[in-house]
Amino acid sequence: MTTRPNGRTTVGKAIMTCADFQERLPELFETKADLSADEHLKTCENCAALVRDLEYIAQQAKLLLPIHDPSPAVWENIKSAIRNDPDTKGGSSNPSVPRPAGR
Repeated sequence: MTTRPNGRTTVGKAIMTCADFQERLPELFETKADLSADEHLKTCENCAALVRDLEYIAQQAKLLLPIHDPSPAVWENIKSAIRNDPDTKGGSSNPSVPRPAGR
């Protein structure tokens, strides 16, 4: 295996460019392939850095909490509170449409 100045890695007779590797990258991530054994990554610092960055982003994304919409009961309680609020009289006749601020 040799790395040429143009970023191509040769393994036997096959030549892998950075573009070739990056084209395969989504599939490699989806299948959770062991990228530590990939010959191109062993010789290409640009692609190795890209993989490290993508792995970091994937790890951090797992830490995000799932965002859930409030239940319909929450919206009904808001509508009810608006209907019963004396300050909303004379405002919008449809409690599902809030009045513009300052009016």
